[in-house]
Amino acid sequence: MSRPSTTEYAPFYQTYINYTSGKDYEILVKQYHDRLVDSWNAIPLEKIKYAYGPEKWTIQQMFQHVIDTERIFAYRALAIARQDKTALPGFDENSYAANGDASHRNWKDMLIEWRTVRQATNLLFASFTPEQMKTKGNGNGHEISVNAIGFIIFGHALHHLHILKERYDI
Repeated sequence: MSRPSTTEYAPFYQTYINYTSGKDYEILVKQYHDRLVDSWNAIPLEKIKYAYGPEKWTIQQMFQHVIDTERIFAYRALAIARQDKTALPGFDENSYAANGDASHRNWKDMLIEWRTVRQATNLLFASFTPEQMKTKGNGNGHEISVNAIGFIIFGHALHHLHILKERYDI
């Protein structure tokens, strides 16, 4: 399966797609999985409550957002691959962050959860046939392919690593 074309996703996902390289999901796993897991593992515990400004997420809240978003996109990929014709809703990331209350969570538990979610997503995508990867459905009011979702999942996580470096000095 090749990189998704612009006909496989809405324009606002281009930013995430641009964070990735490689021609298929398997290559994304080889290039980015360990880097994503290791990057979050490397954050010092004393920094997880840091936010770079008022009304900005703490590192811990951002991490919860990355975990939540991967789960949501993996569900979208599953529903579309199984040809569920239900229009899949968007989600309010700020509401999820506010109601996720990551501040009470144990950081080590979150790291374990992250590794588990990443592995589950990788296994889910490994289970899809080439035909399922091409399948398109409606996610957040726009047509999107399973293939594009795989790239968006990695690109979204890479985007947040970029934000950690740029704004949080991590």
